[in-house]
Amino acid sequence: MTGTDTGIGKTLVSAILARAWNADYWKPVQTGVSEEPGDTETVAELAGLPPERLHLPAYVLQAPLSPWAAATLEDAVVDATSIVPPPTQAPLIVEGAGGLYVPIDDTHMMIDLIARLDLPVVLAARSGLGTINHTLLSLEALKRRGIPVLGVIMSGPLSAGNKEAIERFGNVRVLAEIPPLSKVDARTVDALAQGIPPLSECLAALGGAPAVAS
Repeated sequence: MTGTDTGIGKTLVSAILARAWNADYWKPVQTGVSEEPGDTETVAELAGLPPERLHLPAYVLQAPLSPWAAATLEDAVVDATSIVPPPTQAPLIVEGAGGLYVPIDDTHMMIDLIARLDLPVVLAARSGLGTINHTLLSLEALKRRGIPVLGVIMSGPLSAGNKEAIERFGNVRVLAEIPPLSKVDARTVDALAQGIPPLSECLAALGGAPAVAS
């Protein structure tokens, strides 16, 4: 689970996908815990996941910055090559930190970790002005690295034109559109999860990719 930007709604989408696909959840690198709870706790509450369906981050950093910047500030060491997925028999939602080109350590960015873990991607995007450019650039970056994309999920006021453009020019499926929400809770997530296509259907469109979502 990655996004076209920071604050794009990846955690909400991760909770929706975990609920829809009966998946485990893992955030390899968590930053910003000095200002708000970690995303693992948020997804657990929104998706109703029990403790055994949650996997602890490999790294937890205090500052609301990129992992590389937060680690530098906190005199911590982050090594992207040490990050390995937890063992699980269930589908696994892996939520990245920020967008594709957020640095993790001195030499690796989030897209490098995605490529190394060899997982298909769901891309979270805004629905409004500017999203076509940001989304198509992100899709192009993934394509150049040979990273398969399960689809895009758009958040914000519905825009049929932007959805059509992303699907047409990005050669990708918009899996869902999340409208502005007056309340975000477990009931809302459950309702939104009902509209997500089955994981098997999304994977079949890729030609048999592993049953894991990133």
